[in-house]
Amino acid sequence: MVNLTTEYLGLTLKSPLIVSSSGLTDNIDKLLIAEESGAGAVVLKSLFEEEINYHAGSLSETGDYPGAEDYILQYTKSHSLDNYLKLIGEAKSKLSIPVIPSINCISSDDWVNFARNIENAGADALEINLFFLPVDKKLSSVNAENLYFNLAEKIKATITIPIALKIGPRFTNLLYMIDQFYARGIDGVVLFNRFYEPDIDINSVRIIPASVFSAPEDKRYVLRWIAMADAAIGNISLAASTGVHDGGDAIKYLLAGADAVQVCSILYKNGVEFIKDMTESIERWMSEKGFDNVSDFRGKLNYHNVSEPGKYERSQFMKYFSSYD
Repeated sequence: MVNLTTEYLGLTLKSPLIVSSSGLTDNIDKLLIAEESGAGAVVLKSLFEEEINYHAGSLSETGDYPGAEDYILQYTKSHSLDNYLKLIGEAKSKLSIPVIPSINCISSDDWVNFARNIENAGADALEINLFFLPVDKKLSSVNAENLYFNLAEKIKATITIPIALKIGPRFTNLLYMIDQFYARGIDGVVLFNRFYEPDIDINSVRIIPASVFSAPEDKRYVLRWIAMADAAIGNISLAASTGVHDGGDAIKYLLAGADAVQVCSILYKNGVEFIKDMTESIERWMSEKGFDNVSDFRGKLNYHNVSEPGKYERSQFMKYFSSYD
C-alpha cells in the first residue's frame, strides 16, 4: 500500500491534493465533501478586501446620509469578517484535515490585524493571496517589490501559524522574490495565482472577462518554476496551482518538486469527488513505478536533478522548434 503523506508548511497532509480557495470551499458542507473525497487539506474561499469595500460602497452610494458612509463600511467589513471566522471555527471542529484560510491583500493595515483573528480562530495556516498590478509608469520595480516584502514582514510579525504567499509569475526575478520571502520567515509559496484577465468581445465591442478556468497546458509555466525554485530554495514549501486536471498532472508537479498540489478548475467541472479518481491515479502510478512514499520521487526531476537542466530554460525554445517545418 503506497503512502501519500506529504509535508507542507510544516503540516503533515494525508495527501498532497489540496482543494484550492474557491466557491468549492465556502461552507462547511462542501468542506466535508472535500475531506471525504480524500483531500489532504482545504484552503477556504478568499476574503477579498476589494469585494467588501465594493459592497459597502454600493450600500452608501445613495448619498442620503453622507455621515454614515464610514459606519456602513466598518459594519459591512466587520460582518463579513465575523462570518469568515465562524466558518474557520466550524471547519476546525468538524474536519480532521488542515484548514487554511485565505485572504486577498491590497492594503496591509486591515489584513495584518485580521490575520491575528484568523490565528485565534484556530486556523492551521494562512494563505495570503497577494498581487499588486503596477500601473504607475514612475513606480520602479524595486519599490513595487518592497510592497510585497513589507506586507510579508508585517504579517510574519503578527502571527505564529505558518504563512503561504500565493503569488503570480510577473516578477523580473521570481527566484529572488521567493528567496526574499523565505529570508523574511515566509513558510511557503503557491505558484501561481489565477487573476482576472480581460478579453474583448468583437461582436458587442466591449471588454469581457477571460475564462476563469485553467487548461492542462497552463501547467507548463508552473512546472518550470516549481522545478527551479525547489532546486534553488529547498527549504521553503512549494504548492503548485493551475493546470491540474487529472492525477497525472499532479504527479508531474510532485516530480518537479512541489510539496502539495492545489486543485480547482477540474473539480468545478467534475465535482469535488473527482479527487478520489486523482488519488487512485497517483497510487496506481506509484505502485507501477515502485515508489512507496511521495518523498521517494518528489523533486526527482527538479532543476538540479535532471541531466539537462537547460530544458527548463527559455533559451531552449528555438532549438526545440527548429526541428519542425
